[in-house]
Amino acid sequence: MSSLLSNYMQKEEQLKQLQAELEKLENDERLKAELEFKNKLQELMDEFGKSAADVIDLLSPKTSSAGTASKSSAASGGRRKRKLKIYKNPNTGEVVETRGGNQKTLKSWKDEFGADTVESWLVRVEE
Repeated sequence: MSSLLSNYMQKEEQLKQLQAELEKLENDERLKAELEFKNKLQELMDEFGKSAADVIDLLSPKTSSAGTASKSSAASGGRRKRKLKIYKNPNTGEVVETRGGNQKTLKSWKDEFGADTVESWLVRVEE
């Protein structure tokens, strides 16, 4: 029986703490501003017969190609995918394919032969 009483008292204390936190939040000006914004937005959506999904669709950028392009740009933070550059070392015949300049082999070539020389080894660029 005492464990039931202690459980009750513990829950009562937690309730008091939650009520204090709730009261503190209710007096926070930032929360008041967010609630006001939410209410005005809801009124506007109701006025025009729009749902939250409609608003999200309206505000989300659209891409011309379906699905994959929007997923890849969203995953990379909205940046376009870099072009694939293919270099071929005329001395060794070794080929390097990279989308950035920080590739290990490419860097070592640039250190050894110079950036301008290595750039002249560019075979082609692909999307």
